[in-house]
Amino acid sequence: MVSKLKKATFSLPEVVLHSLSKAVAQGAAPSKNALVERALVREFKELRRQARQALWEEAAKDPLFLKDIEEVEEAFRDADAETAERIS
Repeated sequence: MVSKLKKATFSLPEVVLHSLSKAVAQGAAPSKNALVERALVREFKELRRQARQALWEEAAKDPLFLKDIEEVEEAFRDADAETAERIS
């Protein structure tokens, strides 16, 4: 599905704009819009990764979460060992 495009205006440092133009001229992307979109999508992906990482770090301090993980590992220990034997 193609997303509807909407024009937006941003002010960027001249050095960034120059680098953007140069990168497109060198073939890094078919257009400035395409390169900016790709960069923003990557940035948003990284922000989501950092948010997940922060949640995992917080969970690692939660005794109830750690106990739950321990219980799940214990429940699957035999099944995991059986699978490991089949792989070997």
